[in-house]
Amino acid sequence: MIRASAGNTPSSLQLVAPVGDLVAARGDAKDGEPSPRRFSITAYTGGLMRLFAWEHPVVIDLAGMEIAGKSRPVLKDHRESLIVGHTTKMEVVANELLVDGVVSGAGAVAREVVESSLAGFPWQASVGASADSVEEVAAGATVNVNGREFTGPLYVVRASKLKEISFVALGADDDTAARVAANQRKEANKMGFEAWVKAQGFELESLTDQQRKTLQAAYNAEIEAKKAAGDPPSNAPKDEPKDAPAPQLTATAANTDDIVAKIRADYQAEANRIKDIRAICAGKHDDIEAKAIGEGWGKSQTELEVLRASRPNVNSVRGNSSGSNPMAIEAALCMSAGMNEATAGKHYDEKTMEAATAPGMRGAGLQTLFYDVIAAAGGYARAGKIDNDTIKAAFRADQQLIQASGGAGFSTLSLSGILSNIANKVMLMAYEAVPSVASLIASESDVSDFREVTRFRLTGQGVFEKVAADGELKTAELSEESYKNKIDTYGRMITLTRQMIINDDLGAFLQIPRIIGRMSALKREEALFELLLSNPGSFFAAGNDNFLDGADTALSIDSLTLAEQAFLDQTDSEGKPIMLMPSVLLVPTSLKVRSQQLMTETRVNETTTANLPSPANNPHVGKFTPVASPYLNAQGIAGGTDKAWYLFANPMDVAAIDIAYLRGRRVPTIESGETNFNTLGMQWRGYFDFGIRMQDHRAAVKMKGEN
Repeated sequence: MIRASAGNTPSSLQLVAPVGDLVAARGDAKDGEPSPRRFSITAYTGGLMRLFAWEHPVVIDLAGMEIAGKSRPVLKDHRESLIVGHTTKMEVVANELLVDGVVSGAGAVAREVVESSLAGFPWQASVGASADSVEEVAAGATVNVNGREFTGPLYVVRASKLKEISFVALGADDDTAARVAANQRKEANKMGFEAWVKAQGFELESLTDQQRKTLQAAYNAEIEAKKAAGDPPSNAPKDEPKDAPAPQLTATAANTDDIVAKIRADYQAEANRIKDIRAICAGKHDDIEAKAIGEGWGKSQTELEVLRASRPNVNSVRGNSSGSNPMAIEAALCMSAGMNEATAGKHYDEKTMEAATAPGMRGAGLQTLFYDVIAAAGGYARAGKIDNDTIKAAFRADQQLIQASGGAGFSTLSLSGILSNIANKVMLMAYEAVPSVASLIASESDVSDFREVTRFRLTGQGVFEKVAADGELKTAELSEESYKNKIDTYGRMITLTRQMIINDDLGAFLQIPRIIGRMSALKREEALFELLLSNPGSFFAAGNDNFLDGADTALSIDSLTLAEQAFLDQTDSEGKPIMLMPSVLLVPTSLKVRSQQLMTETRVNETTTANLPSPANNPHVGKFTPVASPYLNAQGIAGGTDKAWYLFANPMDVAAIDIAYLRGRRVPTIESGETNFNTLGMQWRGYFDFGIRMQDHRAAVKMKGEN
């Protein structure tokens, strides 16, 4: 059975089945000029094809194929961007589709087809066409197409339109063959070596001897390839060696472009190297610049020589050093102080960490740093135990390196700098390790100095009103609410003593910044709760609608309901609700478990007057974040109690408490300082600038906690 119209079949044909060999053939030359590279293709032999996306084999009825004109594009792999050439003749002869054409493409694709064909690659031919009318031949049924009889199941493309011909690695039907006729490029043979070099974009005079030999070998290889292809050069230069050796590359016709590209890359790399050297020397070190360019130095070697020329010499004191860079020494000392490798890796790059974890740097101590500082300044220290002379030499070297680095702009070792960095990192680790409630209930802001500051917050007056018929909108008024804050300084001195240096006791030195980090965090926490419990200016008061006492304020389902209602009922200056929601449930440690139960359990046992458990549904589960602080019931702070508890708003919305810091520095600082003349050691000061004040009373509610 034959159906005149086959449904669900593709609308195009991509003929990609294996075919015969591709053989190269030469075209005819005219008037001594190279002829175009020609080809002839048996594009389709009229037989069965198995095509992708077609359920059954396909036969194209050549009688129904429309061939519009003799010139159609010839592509590679049926891709419009890969142009090989165009057809010059297309016709159906003896039920076969024959195509003649020319390789007119000017790009790399056309060259690839021609050159690989000359090398013996068996290119195939494939046809791209539309399938405008398709018949389906059922299994067992027969049909005559292109002078042959075929048995189904199969498809017959009765009407089609030729679109393009393609060169492919695998063709479409079993008998297709293609032949390419290609003349060799004679242009290269007609020019001498100097002209050929110029055509590649080089000036012969600017080439080094090695580059000239490499290009000469590439040129000779290209000439020899033309001869081997049957197209001997007409005027190959006789005065130039044909077998000039290539010191770095073996030249062949196939890799001539690679050789030229390699030399161009070398040119660019050399230009960049010279540019870097001149930038490093900055016109101040002409002798180093000339030597670096002439001897092929890289960037690192040039920087090192400029650094050596820029720094002063220290009186020679015999000694040893690790020879590592300053950042690697700093990272190694951090790990010696107890910082794990993963944490250190967050502060230093991969190259620095690799050097810091090398066998020679593991376990580095204070003495390693002292030896390296002396060596970096051009001096030496006697190997063995450090004595007073070594310590003094290191201090002198440290001062000289600091002065020298200011003039040259390069990083150098610095006793005070590296130890300050390590102390700050250790202090910050200790500071962040302390659990903090302050950041959960207080906002954070910055001030520029130690004077008291007044902050203003704009608030809108009134609500939206209905617009009258005339469309006039009434103007809303803005009012200001002001709040004050003032910062103070808290701090302590750190001393690196002569005894610590001689004992190589980095741990003892860093114990102080650890203490400072922890003390800073505790001081901020303590200052916040001292202020909160002192209730300045009757911040929590019945008149502010944020304080409840008396019966039923002990932490329970009912008291939480009362506190939440008091929070939600807060109003602005006009008595309108401000729609502020509580976020944090703050309790003393005595109520920690109770607060967690109320925030996680859907049913809670409430104690009755007879002290019997009374299960109750809990409507507050998951509403607030429970936070417990020992400062609320601490005996050392006035106003502390183990019964009172609080609700706070999210401080990012409206804050009841504000913590101000000096110029954005929200962690403690350690910096080097001067030691007394009679102290053989070094000193640092650790300090923390912050201030805490109460702000908006509507952002918190206090419950006294009485039964």
